[in-house]
Amino acid sequence: MSSRLTEVIVDCRQPGLLAKFWCAVLDYRVIEERSDLVEIAAWDPSAEAILDGPVPPTLVFVRVPEPKTVKNRLHMDLSPTDRGRDEEVERLLALGARRVDIGQGERSWVVLADPEDNEFCVLRSLRPS
Repeated sequence: MSSRLTEVIVDCRQPGLLAKFWCAVLDYRVIEERSDLVEIAAWDPSAEAILDGPVPPTLVFVRVPEPKTVKNRLHMDLSPTDRGRDEEVERLLALGARRVDIGQGERSWVVLADPEDNEFCVLRSLRPS
């Protein structure tokens, strides 16, 4: 058997702020909260569920003392499911994201940053026609 991807860790200065932002973006909820970290998910993680098959990883926001200083080496891509790409970008901007230019030029996706400047992309819509 192989390993399972169970969590994605995001170093940050304000775990609660980022957890709130990403919960609104992804329709997740907080499943664990401590002073130094907040974990969010769309499901209730259990060893049994993880062993049964691939499941979406949780996101864990961990407090670190240093600010972000360079472009992310790993980022998330989002595909809207109930609206067009541009409508989703506007929703995310209203939640606190901002547009960023990382040298991507004209592309079919949009690059945004979360409230702590972590880049992510909004891809094509998966909304049924």
